[in-house]
Amino acid sequence: MTVAAALVAVAAGVLTFAIAATVFSHHSANHDEGVYLTQAALLLGGQLEFHAGPLADAVHPWFFVEDGGRLYPKYNPVPAATFAVSMALFGEPRVTLAAVAAGNAALVYLLGSQAFGRRVGLAAAVLFAASPMAVATSSAFLPYAPTTFFNLIFAVAYLRSVRDRSLAAAGVAGVAIGIAFFARPYTAVLFAAPFILHALWRVVAATRRFGDDAETPLLRALAAAGVRGLPDPVRRHGLTALFGTLFVGVTLAYNVRITGSPLVFPYQAFAPMDGPGFGERRILGHSVEYTLGLALESNRYALQEIATRWVAAGPLGTVAALVGAAVALWGWRARGDPRGLLDGATATRSPAVDGGAGARPAGSPAFRRTAALLLVGVAVSVVVGNLYFWGTHNALADLSDPTDGLASLFGPFYHFDLLVPLSVFGGVGVAAGARALSAARERLVDRGVSSAAARVALAVVVAVAVAGAGVAAVDAAADPIERNAAVDAKHEAAYAPIDEATFEDGLVFVPTPYGEWQNHPFQYLRNGPGLDGEVVYALDRDPVENFAVLDAYPDRTLYRYGYQGVWTADPEARVTPKLEALDRRSGARIDAETTVGVPDRVARAQVRVDPRRGAPGGPDHASYTVTAPNESIAVDWAVTPEGVRLPGAAAAGDPEAGEPVPFDPEGDVVAVTVTLVDPTGATFTYRQEVTVRVTEGGEAGADGARVEAVWPPERSTCRLVTACGNEGTYLPDDPDEHSEWVVFETEADASGE
Repeated sequence: MTVAAALVAVAAGVLTFAIAATVFSHHSANHDEGVYLTQAALLLGGQLEFHAGPLADAVHPWFFVEDGGRLYPKYNPVPAATFAVSMALFGEPRVTLAAVAAGNAALVYLLGSQAFGRRVGLAAAVLFAASPMAVATSSAFLPYAPTTFFNLIFAVAYLRSVRDRSLAAAGVAGVAIGIAFFARPYTAVLFAAPFILHALWRVVAATRRFGDDAETPLLRALAAAGVRGLPDPVRRHGLTALFGTLFVGVTLAYNVRITGSPLVFPYQAFAPMDGPGFGERRILGHSVEYTLGLALESNRYALQEIATRWVAAGPLGTVAALVGAAVALWGWRARGDPRGLLDGATATRSPAVDGGAGARPAGSPAFRRTAALLLVGVAVSVVVGNLYFWGTHNALADLSDPTDGLASLFGPFYHFDLLVPLSVFGGVGVAAGARALSAARERLVDRGVSSAAARVALAVVVAVAVAGAGVAAVDAAADPIERNAAVDAKHEAAYAPIDEATFEDGLVFVPTPYGEWQNHPFQYLRNGPGLDGEVVYALDRDPVENFAVLDAYPDRTLYRYGYQGVWTADPEARVTPKLEALDRRSGARIDAETTVGVPDRVARAQVRVDPRRGAPGGPDHASYTVTAPNESIAVDWAVTPEGVRLPGAAAAGDPEAGEPVPFDPEGDVVAVTVTLVDPTGATFTYRQEVTVRVTEGGEAGADGARVEAVWPPERSTCRLVTACGNEGTYLPDDPDEHSEWVVFETEADASGE
């Protein structure tokens, strides 16, 4: 049985690694992955935060707190540390995912074995490993499976300490739950709550007995006897509490180091109203009036989703858990122990481990009843405790659509620990079913049916049951895996230019579709702890801020990552990416020529220059009209310290057209557009935006003033409008994305260098 459990654990690890490397090859739609991997890289670099100084806004990762040029993550470092271990040892953080998945399956086996026997433990391990929520969540760089790993170590060690009177196991339990608390405090408290209540009950009972039996008052007896004279439950549970409390202290010390206050967690510094509680809850621009009614509705829906979609075999797995709970209850009421209903074993008695009245003999029915009740307590605690946290509501997004929100990809992951009691009681149901089939075979033989025929009948029933359960399990897991695979396919296409590039001292500007955050959504493009690796990623923002980044990295090879289309969470809404090499042109004057293609039936073209910010002292734009254009139009324009000149405007006879259009000398974006107009009034616009500034002389017209431009400009082609953002991004290396007549070439030469 132990070998079979080991095989299940190994299979869970291999499956997790395979899914992580394929379905999540470019990470998931949950951008927390980038946070934990960035944090892991920081830990490997011996850092707890980035020290970005004045560039903090340009490299600000998603879910990091900015504090005076310092950037630290909102999450505690334990999950990231587990990923960092395999990064250091193997150069591959997915090894941690596989190890955690295998460990969780093995620990569920041990937990089920302690409560109901090895057959139940084996079935429970299979059910846990096959649950879609475990499969999907364990395969991504998220904290839920690692935290459950430490919670399970705590549960197994705690029960072992009770059963075997083991101080060592009690110490392990304390360390494990302490680490879990450091990882996710609220999750650890919910899991440990029934164990804490049990420990307090045992300590109080043992202390009362100790005091009743003492010939002197309790305090005098304790002083005289010392630690060794304490009741065994007090020593064991006290040791567990001691080690757990030590890690609570570590957590508070980490808070002091990061936020400056022991009681202010990093997540609170990021969003003070994001924690547990009712009333107004808020994170960034999203807020909800979280009431008990909304909590009940959201969590009811979450539990419904878990019961029908996210446990092994979907509804069949839930039915197995309910049957298992009923079998356990009936076994306890009828025989004092359900184990005989599962494997035919008779209860054995062992020396009392807690001493005195109410003791729990090792391996006895009373001990197993305690273990099972603690599992029930975990289920109740997780369900009730999550009512008090609005995270489940956020993960579900639209409560009427099971395919919406992060829960559609990973399940209601704040209830991840609920898989433990569901799997164990599901294992009871499976074992009870197997026992019932064996009993049915024996009855058939007793009624005169040949043993061979009875075995064949039993084999047929088992084959049908296994096939049905297997189909149900595959069907339950297929839907979320397919949805995540669609997300990964979108990511793989979007990152193709990055994957194909080889960077050596590169600096890549990335777009900001969701606001000024690194790794949201592009969590695949992460910076190293020193912000000085082979490639540095910076947000493409305001021109002054972009020039600050360029000045900080003067010798790097420049790139701009962009795409054509609109980036949304919809996996079907694909974008076409590009990675464009950039150059910095500088001189007393930059002369440029833009050539665009013109289709038939175009009656005229409007050429225009507009700075985004502008500056006083001249016209706010320049323009002219080309009538009866040929197959192409060549537009000359120039950038000087005084502004942008459009010679064609002067040639058109406008008396003010010869004046330069001033731009902000600190940094500006100048748009040069060519709008084609056909006889019906429909338009097609070639738009290019060049980032420029005045250097050296500092002000337009000053002696020695020079201009600098980032080249080539950002180019787009727009139908019916003159500005269309990323939807019209021009892709020079992908002509199939444009009409055959579209030509968009631009050249520039700096003079006076």
